[in-house]
Amino acid sequence: MKRGITFVVILLSISLVAAACSPAVASTPTTAALALKDGLGRTVTLSGPAKKIVSLAPSNTEILFAVGAGSNVIGRDEFSDFPTEVKSLQSVGGSMGQYNMEEIAKLQPDLVLAASLNTPEQIKAIEDLNLKVFVVTNPTTFDGLYANIETVGQLTGHSNEASQLAASLKQRVEAVADAAAKTKTTTKVFYELDATDPAKPWTAGPGSFIDTMIKMAGGANVAASLKSDYAQISQEELIAADPEVILLGDGAYGVTPAQVASRPGWAGMAAVKNNRVLSFDDNLASRPGPRLVDGLELVFKALQP
Repeated sequence: MKRGITFVVILLSISLVAAACSPAVASTPTTAALALKDGLGRTVTLSGPAKKIVSLAPSNTEILFAVGAGSNVIGRDEFSDFPTEVKSLQSVGGSMGQYNMEEIAKLQPDLVLAASLNTPEQIKAIEDLNLKVFVVTNPTTFDGLYANIETVGQLTGHSNEASQLAASLKQRVEAVADAAAKTKTTTKVFYELDATDPAKPWTAGPGSFIDTMIKMAGGANVAASLKSDYAQISQEELIAADPEVILLGDGAYGVTPAQVASRPGWAGMAAVKNNRVLSFDDNLASRPGPRLVDGLELVFKALQP
């Protein structure tokens, strides 16, 4: 009887030692589902971070690459061209607001990242393909931009990178605001969007992000009294306002400071007389992505005498 008990104890001891020495079996990692509210207030649920993404707006594409999710982008809208490697991705259209639904379906993304420019009809058409659509709305403040970046980070499993990027951008914005607060004068600024008709050029009015950038950089938008965020201003109003700096957002379309100076009635403006008519990359002001901060810094530099 004693020998039997001893034998059982020995067997148990051997089993415990063997178990301790055996390699641990790795547990299968579980990916937590995501449920986030998009810009339309809808709760969009994903089984996990998106790995195959189609972007329908340049701003979304730039955010995706900036947070480290560029390798997950498998399709982009026709106008997404930054960073350079984006151009090699499959285009799904977007010209004249028309997207190639067949191409989107063929790519089989687990997330389509839409924007404010996308219509309810387009969003429904994509969802009818049994695809997930998350709408990122255009921010009206830099805080809104940071929030969008954090959200895209969550959607793609790059929360840490997104938080670091948002913090870095916020620091740069605050640096501009602090420097602008120390300037003793407020510079009058005209931002030109389209002067196909020089007598009534299009500009950025109150409520636009461009208007926000001008104010934060220590300027006064001469179009701030207009009734819309994007509107035409008469040449008479512009001459009376006498801007000290003119930023040519339409410089990409071939408009030059020399052409501005040759327009009838424009030569007397302070900006023209003092050679402060400057070409400006409108992508840094019109695309609500991380490069808005680059735009803010450039506006501030342009306002310095």
